[in-house]
Amino acid sequence: MSDARYSIGIDLGTTHCALSYVDTSASDGEKTTQGVLPVAQLTGPGAIDNLDLLPSFLYLPHPDELAAGDLHLPWTGQREFAVGEFARSRGAATPIRLVSSAKSWLCHPGVDRRAAILPNDAPPEVARVSPLESSVRFLTHLREAWDHAHPDAPFAQQDITVTIPASFDPAARELTAEAADAAGYGRMTLLEEPQAALYSWIQKSSGDWRKQVKVGDIILVVDVGGGTTDLSLIAVIEREGNLELHRVAVGEHILLGGDNMDLALAHVVARKLAAQGTQADAWQLRALTYACRSAKETLLSDPASDTVPLVVPSRGSKLIGGSIRTELTRAELTQTILEGFFPQVDSAARPVSRARAGLTQLGLPYAQDAGITRHLAAFLGRQVGALAELEGLGHPAAPEGASFLHPTVVLFNGGVFKSPLLVERIMGTLNGWLTAEGAAPARLLEGADLDLAVARGAAYYGYVRRGQGVRIRGGTARAYYIAIESAMPAVPGLEPPIQALCVAPFGMEEGTEAELPTQEFGLVVGEPVHFRFFGSSVRRQDQVGTLLDFWGPDELQELDEIQATLPASGRSAGEVVPVKLHARVTEAGTLELEAVPRGTDERWKVEFDVRGNANA
Repeated sequence: MSDARYSIGIDLGTTHCALSYVDTSASDGEKTTQGVLPVAQLTGPGAIDNLDLLPSFLYLPHPDELAAGDLHLPWTGQREFAVGEFARSRGAATPIRLVSSAKSWLCHPGVDRRAAILPNDAPPEVARVSPLESSVRFLTHLREAWDHAHPDAPFAQQDITVTIPASFDPAARELTAEAADAAGYGRMTLLEEPQAALYSWIQKSSGDWRKQVKVGDIILVVDVGGGTTDLSLIAVIEREGNLELHRVAVGEHILLGGDNMDLALAHVVARKLAAQGTQADAWQLRALTYACRSAKETLLSDPASDTVPLVVPSRGSKLIGGSIRTELTRAELTQTILEGFFPQVDSAARPVSRARAGLTQLGLPYAQDAGITRHLAAFLGRQVGALAELEGLGHPAAPEGASFLHPTVVLFNGGVFKSPLLVERIMGTLNGWLTAEGAAPARLLEGADLDLAVARGAAYYGYVRRGQGVRIRGGTARAYYIAIESAMPAVPGLEPPIQALCVAPFGMEEGTEAELPTQEFGLVVGEPVHFRFFGSSVRRQDQVGTLLDFWGPDELQELDEIQATLPASGRSAGEVVPVKLHARVTEAGTLELEAVPRGTDERWKVEFDVRGNANA
């Protein structure tokens, strides 16, 4: 058992980061002493303030742009960059020097995430950083801010939990763990953000959560963050007379969130400007996007505001005279977000895909359909059988004839849900689906902390891991497979058929290992060997060694390649060595694969290929 005094939770968000903590020495059972760290950060040149949120923005100034001391922090001397509130405000006026959405880039399989590529559209004279390094800088700032505020309880000696989207694949999880390690996070565990939001709600209830949910409830967590939409289902079951929470499904990775809404709002304002005779160029449109982000947050958090002024500076020397001045209204915000991102659809609706152009700009692979309600319908439809083998529900897993899984309770997370209109739209749409299939309407879990729930829940989770409070069970949210190419003669125009070998089953718990399958592979020593890699969120029955000959398009999704380089020491270069593959889920929550040669004690780690198109 850990002897750390604090359990620290880190929300590494797309648009904001936060740090919460539980004082384990002053907590007992479900009664916890919890706080949020006001993060010391630059809010202007040389100006320091303590804010609950650290904006996830990195600014890379020109060497002559700021005066000496303008980037000083309380715990260090001059730095060549800024993170947090000053980075966000400064970068809104000079977007070519601003790194944003680093978390979304960190999980982008089409780029080399260790390469200096951000800001992705910066001119050659601007120094760039990698998505990995950007994340390291945010995490390092939080660690340093903690140590500055708590010199008697060093960060390195506490239990740390860092949150990630539930939809992150093993490569993105591994990169997040790598960033945390580089930032000095020694004892670190990963936790899915929707689970963290539910943990926070449980903690805030002070034990009353058992009165608000009951055995048989299916909790739908709808988490719309800055960069992703995360959907999870958590069942309330009974085992040995006790209530338990069991995570039964997570959605696919949907790059759709506040970033998309900011861009949509910027185009609405740009069209309004164009109608008035002012045409914004590409640079100004990007600056307008950042201005709309701040305006959106103001309108969502302040019901008394009906309009927020927007000022976009020109690129010339006469900044004031050349600035674009306009405003964003509450009506524009509501119409754009409500109808564009939360349309009223029926339960049979599915996201629409459009044909892509042959050449596209290098950027983030945003979801092609912005309709979050359509993604929700697809998720619930895909998971209609998710409860079939779950014991302890106390009722049949699914009503006969149901076309989608029926949630009974909904918990929202994410700043956009500060707008009651958006909550009402999703609840109304979902309950319309349920009514159409003869089910009772879902209930709303009240009292969610939309800005700080993820950090607070992560801190509480670290406390729960010590055997206190209630823990959400579930293990890995997917089963994982490696492609096996069939041995067949070459046929012109026909690729050899492949099979999919299960190497890690659905629900594999942290700190456990999968038994080695009997199948052996031949790996060439002395050079990289690549494997195709798949995941499935719906095939719950497959065990290690299950070999699939056929699967439907919605059953398996191809993920990042994995690769292994076996050392040639003691063997001839090019020699084929028989190996078995071995999977384990670490205590930190990452998936590790190893190649184990026949007849030896050697083990070679199989790495996830995170270099994207650099392999081509």
